[in-house]
Amino acid sequence: MIIDCHSHVSAPADLWAYKAGLLASRGSHGRGGVNISEEKMMAALNSGGPGGRLGHLPYMDLLHHDMHLISPRPYQMMHSEKPAKIVQWLHEEVNNVIHQQVQMLPDHFLGVGGLPQPSGENLDMPIAELERMVNELGFKGCLLNPDPYENTGPKMYPMGHKYWYPLYEKLCELGVPAHIHGVGSHAVEREPYTLHFINEETTAVFGLVNSQVFDDFPDLKIVVSHGGGAIPYQLGRFEAGSLKYGEEGKRFSTRLRKLYFDTTLYTQDAIELLIKTVGVDQCLLGSECPGTGSVDNPDTGRKHDDVVSYINNIDFLSGEDRDKIFYKNAMRVFNLTDVKERDKSAAAQ
Repeated sequence: MIIDCHSHVSAPADLWAYKAGLLASRGSHGRGGVNISEEKMMAALNSGGPGGRLGHLPYMDLLHHDMHLISPRPYQMMHSEKPAKIVQWLHEEVNNVIHQQVQMLPDHFLGVGGLPQPSGENLDMPIAELERMVNELGFKGCLLNPDPYENTGPKMYPMGHKYWYPLYEKLCELGVPAHIHGVGSHAVEREPYTLHFINEETTAVFGLVNSQVFDDFPDLKIVVSHGGGAIPYQLGRFEAGSLKYGEEGKRFSTRLRKLYFDTTLYTQDAIELLIKTVGVDQCLLGSECPGTGSVDNPDTGRKHDDVVSYINNIDFLSGEDRDKIFYKNAMRVFNLTDVKERDKSAAAQ
């Protein structure tokens, strides 16, 4: 079984037209909403993009993926826009679309919702939407953005700051993980959003590891996108600094393994480094497809985001190791009890 923990919703243009309307009016025309028929939704899931790119469902078939944990497309989610109500309305509508697709295709999709995190606001709004997503929509987790200001200048609290504690408490209460993923970037000439993602994820890991968060919330589950950003590559620097404390439990590498990491990396060398750095039990398959990596790789003859092939070619992994990365770790971290039952049935047959 292949479960991709890092995939984003492929929705009809109606959803993004709704967003454009919110931005144009700043909410002065009222909330409105999105009403997409199942026929239009299926057309969007099957239709491709520029350059002959395959649609979401055909792409899953191409890469032999069984299930995707789908979430909002992060760069679309405009956390820094004002007033705050338009951030809330957009997230609720996107989450409703995700829910609709999960209901339509329960053997393909599982929901991971977006948290409305308006910059400069407290966490009441995202916590309320988290409760709705889990209790009413049946979602398995949420995206968490370390930088709601979207690279506009102000700096957000580090992820170890007490500001985040009410959200961590709610995640533990609901028993779902947060998947750290940046959103947009206004500094596009110096730091476009695809680079901002990596930088923010690196900063988030550093802030969490060098904090008391996992001492205060031992049941908290955090997944970090894109292999943890620069952390595996720079581990020696952070490890050396942590050794000054002189306690085994304070070592950066030890505390790093309290986090989980997706494999949304598009070279085999990078994936190998991640696995060697954090361990098999902390890695979940992620490829973000269809997305950034959904282009041909002339060096391999496959797609850049054919991460499964990279993992299959890593010679130090056992069959059990691959099963953990491909689906068992995702089932454990996201508490996919319904998928576990399907897996048992398939094994029995």
